[in-house]
Amino acid sequence: MKIWLDGKLVDESEAKISVFDHGLLYGDGVFEGIRFYNGRVFRLEEHIRRLFDSSRAIILNLQWTQEEVCRFTCETVAANGLRDGYIRLVVTRGAGELGLNPYNCPRPSMFIIASTIQLYPQEHYTNGLSIITCATRRPAPGALMPQVKSLNYLNNIMAKVEAIQANALEAVMLNEQGYVAECTGDNLFLMKNGTLLTPLISDGALDGITRSVIIELAEKLGVPVIEKSLTRYDIFTADECFLTGTAAEVIPVVALDRRIIGSGKPGPFTARFLDAFHELAMSTGTPIQ
Repeated sequence: MKIWLDGKLVDESEAKISVFDHGLLYGDGVFEGIRFYNGRVFRLEEHIRRLFDSSRAIILNLQWTQEEVCRFTCETVAANGLRDGYIRLVVTRGAGELGLNPYNCPRPSMFIIASTIQLYPQEHYTNGLSIITCATRRPAPGALMPQVKSLNYLNNIMAKVEAIQANALEAVMLNEQGYVAECTGDNLFLMKNGTLLTPLISDGALDGITRSVIIELAEKLGVPVIEKSLTRYDIFTADECFLTGTAAEVIPVVALDRRIIGSGKPGPFTARFLDAFHELAMSTGTPIQ
């Protein structure tokens, strides 16, 4: 496997960063997860724009342009001979001194991995997920802005641990006010009386790329969309529920905290969105040269 690391494509065994890198020492950095299908990188420009937005928010000045990072990403995929898969693009603060001061890191470091991923077993895309509500809350915006895709993912990891210990693959995370924010790595959508509902960004949901795609597809499919504060009750009483994310794509949810959602099976609207998403993903994107 070839890894893009600070301007060079190197073998996986040679892709190393310093033990003094602030990304390793303090989780000081940002990342993006990106999909590519049928020889095209899906929504590449949107992902890279969000990467730069996250970097700007934490005062991490990148030495590359957005156009260059897009090109590096495609080069990495091409170097690995892949047509379908997953990209993890990580920017760290770089190597510096011990201590929190980020200004002691003279330049950032970036690496790009192009590989494959399967977040959930295939049978759950057919039969749906049974998920739980976890006790771990989504960080408040005053603590860490939820729109920054930072390397600080311990909060999400502990929520995932709760799910696994409860024999579930995913968990709903609430904010400090008790409203639904998102799941450990996915945005959440509900269908109720023919309307698509999703939590507000201000309630702690990441402004996901796949989330935006689903909202665009809803308009094309003639399905009204409402972004609003949601509670667990809204999920319990929904007609359908599904999750979205770059790695997860679109996956149905059929139960929350042992309450059956709708018919207990993936619903017709979920199937329409899943089909429409796959059609779009397989036919659009930035070509891999």
